Amino acid sequence: MGKYEKLYEHILMRRSDANVPFDSLCFLLKKLGFDERIKGDHHIFTRDDVEEILNMQPMGDKGKPYQVKQVRDIILKYQIHIGE
Repeated sequence: MGKYEKLYEHILMRRSDANVPFDSLCFLLKKLGFDERIKGDHHIFTRDDVEEILNMQPMGDKGKPYQVKQVRDIILKYQIHIGE
């Protein structure tokens, strides 16, 4: 199992949301098929088949816990898997 598969599992299993590296979270979203726009420190992720827009900002070098929860909710709602 690779690094991003482990991160994907980490997010889905509701482990520590405050302990997710921001750069890895952004790369995971791109790997899941999201397009990224960057404006300042805001990383905006969209995907054609996902209604919601994810607006992510780093908290130091980690992702904000509530934003990690948003990512998990979108993955579960739309049943997004790595490699789709």
